Order: sequence, then structure tokens, then C-alpha cells
Amino acid sequence: MKKKIGIIIVLLLLFFSYKFRSELFYLSELSKTIYKIQRTEADITDYKYFDNIEIPKSKNPQTWPIHANYNQTLLTTSLKSIHKEFGTVAFLIIKNDSIWHEKYYNGYNKNSYSNSFSMSKSIVNAIMGRAIQEGYFNSLDDKVSSYVEGYNEGYASKLTIGDLSSMSSGMKWTENYTNIFGVTARAYVGSNLNKLILSRPIIKEPGKSFEYLSSDTQLLAMAIEKATQKKISELAYNWFWNPMGAENNALWQIDNIKTNNEKAYCCFNSNARDFARFGKLYKDNGFWNGEKLLDSTFVKKSTSKRFDSSPEYGYGFWLGEFKEKKFFSMRGHLGQYVIVFPRDNIMIVRLGKSHDKKTENETFSKDFLDYIKEAFKMLNA
Repeated sequence: MKKKIGIIIVLLLLFFSYKFRSELFYLSELSKTIYKIQRTEADITDYKYFDNIEIPKSKNPQTWPIHANYNQTLLTTSLKSIHKEFGTVAFLIIKNDSIWHEKYYNGYNKNSYSNSFSMSKSIVNAIMGRAIQEGYFNSLDDKVSSYVEGYNEGYASKLTIGDLSSMSSGMKWTENYTNIFGVTARAYVGSNLNKLILSRPIIKEPGKSFEYLSSDTQLLAMAIEKATQKKISELAYNWFWNPMGAENNALWQIDNIKTNNEKAYCCFNSNARDFARFGKLYKDNGFWNGEKLLDSTFVKKSTSKRFDSSPEYGYGFWLGEFKEKKFFSMRGHLGQYVIVFPRDNIMIVRLGKSHDKKTENETFSKDFLDYIKEAFKMLNA
């Protein structure tokens, strides 16, 4: 009996010793990061302080056409105020595939990098769709366990790549952007992102309801890389960035040089014009200048609700309606938006330093809706 108790005590000591070392290591990483960037919150300039993988610009860059009425309509008074209040750095209105309005602020220009944050989730969704198209996956119903070890038992054995794309994994994860000791911060600051993701259990039955979790996209990227045997950044370039004619290099933030894991759930850095290309691709049902980059059926499914109880989300895209006009959107932390009105052939792109935090728990924050409202005022002036 004493021997058993002794073994238990040793195991407990080893466990707590490991946990203590793990916590100390994270605190060390966190302290270094805070010292380096001189703040405790994420920012659109974080690419300057973290390691990145560079994605080259297209071999055949394609310039956006400029509308005949380019910048001829003045900003509304309200829009000027919103831009100033929330630190807008780029604002575009694209009409009929031509840039109709374009303004930059705070020293930014058409080539300036800005973090996409969670807009990158839409990019990962596109990569998943192309991987299905190329035969690396059979369908959205492919089990994650077929590609990533550790998902063979319990609820995890039911998890599909479609569940990850539609944010319905049932994973144990708290999506919190203010707790610097929470799991979301650890994902952003820590040096072994994929290991962190694999440590999070599936605690609810997948595929039953929507719950927005960044961990879902990261695990999806891991499954894509296992299926294709290629880096997610390489696939982004080959399948989209190059054929869509991106005019600038992009930077995809990684956890560190050794593990070299892209932060797939966030941190694809580019500019307003090049981000807009993904909006156009989905608006045009997966075609780019006549070339099929994505299956139109997949695009339609991505921009349609999966769950009746959560009509605001499809597969990698946010969904909504403004004055009986349906839209889908790429959306990222601090107010990074590509908003697409397919029937009107209108796209609104906004990048900036903050958003309306008072309403961030709403489906769409007030500033998001205000950008739409004021853009249509300008278009209808």
C-alpha cells in the first residue's frame, strides 16, 4: 500500500513539475513578446515582431481596373468620423470589379501590409475547397482522424473537416482576446502552436452547433497539410495568390522558425487590394478571369448557412443581410473586413487598428454595419 501511495505521489510531483515548467516557459515567451512590442494586445503591425513565411507576389500581377468615377464622391460626414474613431488605414469600395473609391490613412498606402487576423480563416476554407477539388479529400465529411493522429476515440472520432470549417468541432477552447494567460493568447504568442491545438480535447459531439473557435481553423490547416504533404502557405500561393494576380508579396505569421507552423487561423498579412481578390473569387463562383479555381457548388455551400440556429455563418464566411441585400464577409479582429454583395456586384474593404468594442459580442459590430450603410449612401448619392 505504501509503495502504491509513493508511486502516486511521484507521478503527481512529475505532473505538477511538468505543468510548472510549461507555465514558466509560456510566461517567458509572453514576457519577451510584451517587451518586444511594448503592449499586451494584438495589432495589425505584428508582422514586424514575429517570424513570417513570405508568399511571393504573382508571376503575372493583375492591376485592379479603376472606375470611371474613381474617388469622385465625397466621404459622408459619418464615415469620416468612423474612420478617425477606429483608426481606419484602408477603405475601398469596388463596383463592378473596378475600384470606385479608395482612401488610405495613418501613413498607409495601397502596398502597405496589414494583418488579416481571422480573415485568413476564409483563405484556409478556400484551400480546403481546392484540396477537395484536387482529390486530396473526398468531401467535407472526411474524418479528421484519417489525417491527424489522436482523433480516433470518443467524440473526436466523429470530427470532420467540414465541422472544422463550419466552426462546430466541440473542442475545449475559450475564444478570448483580452486574457493574456488564456489559450487564445497562448496560440498567438506561443512557440509550438500545433502542439497546443493537439492538446485540446473534443468535449462535445461535433457537427451539431456553431461555436466560433480559432482552434478549428488551425486543426483544419493541419489536416490539409497532412493530406497534401505541402505547407498551407505554398498551397495558398499555387492555388490562389499566383493565379489571381496578387500584386504584392504576402507574409504569413508563424509560431517560430523551428516548428515553422503558419498561424492559419489568423495573421495572413497583405493589403486591401489583394485581400479583395478573395472576395471577387467567391463573388464570381470560384472563377478568376474564366479560370476555375474553386468548384461553384463548394463556393455556394461556403456562403450559405449550415445551421438554422446560426444563420450568420457558413463554411469560413460570415453571412448577413442589409436592406434586403444579402452579403457574405471575410472578417478579422480589430475590424478587418472584406464585405461582398454578389447581386449588386459591390465589395467593401476596410482595414484598421480597432473596431467598436461595445458591440463586438453582437453578430456584426456597429462599425461593420456603419461601413456598409455609409458606403451605400455614397454609391447612391
